[in-house]
Amino acid sequence: MGSRKKGSENNQEPKTPKIPVWDLPDVPKGELPPHIQLQRTRVLCTLDAPTHTESIRYSGAYAAMGVDNSLRLEEFRNNFKVEVIKLTEDEMEFDMIGIDPALANAFRRILISELPTMAIEKVLIANNTSVIQDEVLAHRLGLVPLQVDPRLFSYISENDEHNEKNTIVFKLDVRCERDSSRISVKSEELKWLPNGSEFPLSSEKSTMDSTSKEKTYTSFSCSQDSLPEFSKKPIVPKYDDITLARLGPGQAIELEAHAVKGMGKTHAKWSPVATAWYRMLPEVVLLQEIEGQEAEELVSKCPVKVFDIEDIGKGKIKAN
Repeated sequence: MGSRKKGSENNQEPKTPKIPVWDLPDVPKGELPPHIQLQRTRVLCTLDAPTHTESIRYSGAYAAMGVDNSLRLEEFRNNFKVEVIKLTEDEMEFDMIGIDPALANAFRRILISELPTMAIEKVLIANNTSVIQDEVLAHRLGLVPLQVDPRLFSYISENDEHNEKNTIVFKLDVRCERDSSRISVKSEELKWLPNGSEFPLSSEKSTMDSTSKEKTYTSFSCSQDSLPEFSKKPIVPKYDDITLARLGPGQAIELEAHAVKGMGKTHAKWSPVATAWYRMLPEVVLLQEIEGQEAEELVSKCPVKVFDIEDIGKGKIKAN
């Protein structure tokens, strides 16, 4: 009996003193552990699939560690940078640094749908004997990009009159003679009418007297080419080689096209970009030291020259 009691006493585990969770040494104060910070700021490309792709925007996500995860405007201003990589007349490539993927995607959507441009909205067709239906021809005209600054024009509502401040008028009058071969109608045939529409309103023909000015579909108080913005830079299509239609012998097209200001969320013809996309900025991290011949093989096999050779002394090299 005595030996069993003694053995029972020896098998008892010592009591561990209770320590509050806030006093544990492995709980950081005011900063995140490295592995959580990695999950928060990086997307890892593994063999199976990318991980940590979700953005944690809840301000109290790391409150237990004393870290404020809220997005502050002043901090965003200090950390956010834009570096232009490529800029041409038709293309722009830039890096956005210090920004969350969700906000980068918001910029992408704004470029597509919320930047105003000028595009043909109304087409008045006087004659169209081509094989292209009126609706299809009007749609093709609406997708022709115009070389004009939209900031010089104002938006127009249903109750507003078309004037020199909100409307651009083009004329298309092309005919294929009966003794000629088939011709292509290009966007260069769109002629700017700085004085506005030349088509008379049908309702005004019967009531108009000989002394009054003929009323048209626009009400321009002055010619647009008299304005300083357009006196030296006439309004033309951005590209003059866009095919609008094909005309056979004896066919003709006569129309007026009225362009107004709009945004891509209303119709794609007002979208200023053909496409807008973003990708993550890659960051390559070697998980172990690559030395000697393996380092040379790694550098030689990388087609974009990401890696380099570093001399670490005593005749040894490593990749970095």
